[in-house]
Amino acid sequence: MPDPLKNDFFRRFDESDDELFYTSPRKVVHIDDGAIATVSEIYARILSPRGEILDLMSSWRSHLPESLRPARVVGLGLNREEMEDNPALNEIVVHNVNRDPRLPFADASFDGAVMTVSIQYLIRPLEVFAEVGRVVRPGYPFVVTFSNRMFPTKAVAIWHGASETQRLAIAARYFAESGAFEKIETLDCRGQHGSDPIWGVVGYAMKTLPEQTKSQ
Repeated sequence: MPDPLKNDFFRRFDESDDELFYTSPRKVVHIDDGAIATVSEIYARILSPRGEILDLMSSWRSHLPESLRPARVVGLGLNREEMEDNPALNEIVVHNVNRDPRLPFADASFDGAVMTVSIQYLIRPLEVFAEVGRVVRPGYPFVVTFSNRMFPTKAVAIWHGASETQRLAIAARYFAESGAFEKIETLDCRGQHGSDPIWGVVGYAMKTLPEQTKSQ
């Protein structure tokens, strides 16, 4: 894998404003039913029941299992209409993390965070991950899941050029180099339910955050 991460790695075929691309709602799922079941199982195993959850780059479905019974789910994404149709969400925040990685939440606001099949679109991943580490309570998880599907014009170059195994390493590297997570674990869930492949990476917010990730 290339070292260090360079700006060129985060170029895209379509560099237009993300708000334009996501103006129209896309109420479709991007992975099949078996893969959705795998994602839900990952979240059920890692996230705390009845917790407060942040769904990053949210859409019209969050794939959170009913067994979690979260106290609160906040969706942060680009299309309000999609998120308004998401039955899992209690709150909706329209925010472009590629334009402004700073998340509009106080420190230690959530018991966990998820990012589902969207990591490939981040152009400032280390800043975004550092922010997630700030808003998740110390010791609680951030879970990233992804498949081999994408909108190719909006996915970053480093993702396009990587093999499936390398993509798992890239995601883990975002966690590590953000400086906000510990106990980073990779998940290879290919072949479960005979479905689209699913990979995941989980990290736990550090109990003592680096100075640059703390609120000013």
